[in-house]
Amino acid sequence: MREVATVLSIEAPGEVTLVEEKLGEVPEGGFLVETVHSGVSAGTELTYVKGDNPYLSSTWDRALGLFLEGAPSIAYPVRGIGYMQVGRVAETRTRAVAEGTLVAMTYGHRSAYVADPMRDRFVPLPADLDPLLGIYVAHMGPICANGLLHAAADLYGPDVHDLGDGVRGRRVAVVGAGVVGLLTASFALSYGAAEVVVVDETPSRLAVAEALGADTMAVDADPAVELKRRWRHGPDDRGADVVFQCRGQARALALALKLLRPQGVAVDLAFYTGGAQEVRLGEEFHHNGLSLRCAQIGRVPRGLAHAWDRERLSHESIALLAGRGERLRRHLITDVVGFAEGPRLLAQLASRERHALQAVLSQDVHDQSG
Repeated sequence: MREVATVLSIEAPGEVTLVEEKLGEVPEGGFLVETVHSGVSAGTELTYVKGDNPYLSSTWDRALGLFLEGAPSIAYPVRGIGYMQVGRVAETRTRAVAEGTLVAMTYGHRSAYVADPMRDRFVPLPADLDPLLGIYVAHMGPICANGLLHAAADLYGPDVHDLGDGVRGRRVAVVGAGVVGLLTASFALSYGAAEVVVVDETPSRLAVAEALGADTMAVDADPAVELKRRWRHGPDDRGADVVFQCRGQARALALALKLLRPQGVAVDLAFYTGGAQEVRLGEEFHHNGLSLRCAQIGRVPRGLAHAWDRERLSHESIALLAGRGERLRRHLITDVVGFAEGPRLLAQLASRERHALQAVLSQDVHDQSG
């Protein structure tokens, strides 16, 4: 049995390395998984490398749901971050999963992990699914699917029957062409949105959105004016039916509100680590009676938890990958590097020395940066 795992460790802001971590014995009912692919979140994970994650500077009171002054909830070194892992079961002591099975999990950037089915969630991957796409099954895909679920709940409350209920036949705008935005746009396209327009300021990312089948607009093209001229619902009623806000910048949230038709809903999937001075709540938000809903993956909409749990959102993610996987693999995953290159990769991404749409750490793989 493997005795140690290599773990990515952020020792301090800008300082990333690999350390060894002893693995425990596989418990009764547990299994050992060896990592095949580990996707990098250029949003959440880099906040630890940059040092601006709120957990590093304040206390998260889970019971109150508040960040409070006090000892930081997370301190350096930060180890094993990451939530997009695909691994192969190397040893098992449970009938729940067979040896050799590829599974999607969320155990962080580790070369191996001892899992306990009573504690750890895992999703067996279909044999015909590209394992590299499996990085989206356990967590990232459900994040985006949960955005669509919130849009559906806004229309139908607890009477949601289909993930596409909130976008089918509707005009959808997506602000931000990062991984979250592009996967969310792909979900909306798959579920029959009348139109999907992705708005971003980076031409190369807009090109990816177009390759995935969405229409696009550049930020410098005054997209609010252009979309409202294009999408007319009636007198004094123009704009997007729903906007998915997928970029953690105040100016992106401000733009999302501008794109909405009166009484429209912005579903926010972004993670903000700075202030929001650019979100002028006295303007479109107030005058058009808009709504802003946070679709954080820790919660599905009220009244839907029984029917729409994380397992169902993973199933929806697998369905998306089955239908659009070839495009997503070709255009979304831009950088694949060996696990040993992880520290350099994260440091370069955080310092903007390197740019990647979706980077993946893979075992025994040479740098395949695109």
